[in-house]
Amino acid sequence: MPPGDFGVVLATLRARRGWSVRELARRANVSDGQICNLESGLRNPTPAVAAACDAAFGAGGELAELAAPRRRGVPAEEVVEAGPVVAGYERVLRELKDIGRSTGPRFVTASLKSILRILTDAGPLAVGEERAEIWRLASTFAEYTGWMAQEAGNPAEALRWTNTAVRWGARGGDETVAAYALVRRAFIAQHRGDSGAAIGFADQAAAHPAADPVIRAQAARRAAQAHARRGDAEACREALARFGSHTAEAVGGRSPHWGPRAENGNPRLIAASCMLSLGRFELAADLFDAELSAAGLSTTGLSAAELSAPSLSAADLSAPGRSAADLSAPGRSAAGLGLGPAVPADSNSRARFAVRQATALAGVGRLDDACRIVEATLPVIRRIDSATVRAELGGFVAQARTRGADRGRLALIDASAALAFG
Repeated sequence: MPPGDFGVVLATLRARRGWSVRELARRANVSDGQICNLESGLRNPTPAVAAACDAAFGAGGELAELAAPRRRGVPAEEVVEAGPVVAGYERVLRELKDIGRSTGPRFVTASLKSILRILTDAGPLAVGEERAEIWRLASTFAEYTGWMAQEAGNPAEALRWTNTAVRWGARGGDETVAAYALVRRAFIAQHRGDSGAAIGFADQAAAHPAADPVIRAQAARRAAQAHARRGDAEACREALARFGSHTAEAVGGRSPHWGPRAENGNPRLIAASCMLSLGRFELAADLFDAELSAAGLSTTGLSAAELSAPSLSAADLSAPGRSAADLSAPGRSAAGLGLGPAVPADSNSRARFAVRQATALAGVGRLDDACRIVEATLPVIRRIDSATVRAELGGFVAQARTRGADRGRLALIDASAALAFG
């Protein structure tokens, strides 16, 4: 049973199951409104409703027992303070993000939208700072809902939720969301193939007066990748330098309010991704091999020793044709940079970087190794059903089709194409 009071636990259990408010109400034989009021903390459960919800989840009486202390001395249906609502839903959002990163948007979107309705209903009922806290929380939910819309392949809805997050953040007195929204717009532009717009939005985000080191690092990352896609190695190098500087400034502070954790932004993997976009497949393959095998994630069928590339010296990386990588902390792992794990632990990030590694390997003619990686990764890609990861898979298909492949490899490439392009 997750921590929290009855309403928070109810929302968390519902999110874990991927149920909408309507689905839980149907299973518990109560109204949608009752579920919303319980999850928001605006109402306390009656014994009958608590028991019905417990039965719906098969909680064995634990959920009903959780409601019991609140019934002693607290009349059912009494309005409660908004403070616990904010703290509780912050925990729910963290859990939803964990679920979304591992299982994809379809398991969390209904819960996100249900909670957003609850928060926007509760906002006008609160006063003073509590009202501002609720709108700030609603803003974070709206921003993540936009990200899930993009992952589901709906960039228009992603932009709509991003704009909504900015409005609600302003109601709560938070201007940082306006800066981060520019990073989100840069990412959306990048995925529709508009590198110029992506660079423009990233530069605006970095220059925004409310941008903190985390947001500036994310903006530099988007700018580096967009410059790489345009083939501008020098501008990419400069953006990678800014990314490293801002990331170092951000690590060790409090958890970032917006976007992924700074310590998940491994500079070597970001540099490898940029080298891939620049068409420098050998360097990209070396960086991916070294970093992913160091993290124990090599799936090429070779040993870690065979895959671990020699440490790349500054001289190697600053040689002609390789200058864009000299800011990727050569010879130093993510752990050595104080960034924690070499590769983020979630399924989405691991699948994304595995496909990029496979694309780089295909680019240097190691098609068998590339196909082994993709073959191992396809089940994860199917499960998370991420539009952005499928786009990465499309890049692998395009590169692999330029290489000679036997019948078995062609079948894998065709299966990858079917998944990438639908």
